[in-house]
Amino acid sequence: MAETFIARSYAKINLGLFIRDRLPNGYHDIETGFAFIDLSDRMEVSPADKTTITCNDPNVPTGKDNLINKAISAFNHAFGTSGYFRINLQKSIPAGAGLGGGSSNAAVMLRLLNRIHEKNIPLDELCKVGAALGADVPVFIRCETAIGTGTGTELEYVDFQPDYHIVTVWPGIHSDTREAYQMCEPGGPPEEPLSGILTEYNPDEWTYLLRNDLEPGVIQTYPQIGNLKDQMYDMGALYAAMSGSGSSVFGIFDQEVTAHETYQYLLQLDYRANLTPPGFQPDHGVYLKG
Repeated sequence: MAETFIARSYAKINLGLFIRDRLPNGYHDIETGFAFIDLSDRMEVSPADKTTITCNDPNVPTGKDNLINKAISAFNHAFGTSGYFRINLQKSIPAGAGLGGGSSNAAVMLRLLNRIHEKNIPLDELCKVGAALGADVPVFIRCETAIGTGTGTELEYVDFQPDYHIVTVWPGIHSDTREAYQMCEPGGPPEEPLSGILTEYNPDEWTYLLRNDLEPGVIQTYPQIGNLKDQMYDMGALYAAMSGSGSSVFGIFDQEVTAHETYQYLLQLDYRANLTPPGFQPDHGVYLKG
């Protein structure tokens, strides 16, 4: 009987997203801090006669455009492997939420293939393959907090996972990343090194030091996102922002009671919300199904 491998595919938030410049090739030179929240998809992978993806979310494409399929092709091309797989993807990370769900799935597929084929390929090599799939993919391969520069693929690993409660809410809006970048105005680099801001200042000071340059355009299109950000502050958040290109919003809280009250309040409003404990560390292991 074929072995089945299981791994978790975690979501990220962006602590600051500075668009330093618009590049001639249409991409953007950015600087951002990647942190993680306790929200994950579950992936089960086993060898099969042909590659198929099943998913609990009917809105997720399961054909050749799915980043998981692209990750398999990229891995085979880079490392001379082959094979077909039955993949079951249980989605919890919403699409179009600015939480990196698709990129995270691709990164975890690369790690799963590394284990399945017993290649022991260094993570740095996997990151190079992942970078061609998407700018966010490399940070999910290591699943460590990092400062991303360039198009986001140049990573400096710095430990700044907030030692605070993080409440994340998705307003049910699908925000298009390409459109968000087209609408943005580059604001230049941060006034201080981002790694210093995230390690030397408290979150209540981040309001004055961090910005997400994609926020203004996206909030203009979807005012509800701005309203949720304001609500986070009204409920007692030390810092609140839109994550990535949206549409999710997160708030950082120092009081457990306040964080829980905010989380429960958002659930009562029928939003999809998440509560992440202080100092959260994602489990990036690959396991055999028992």
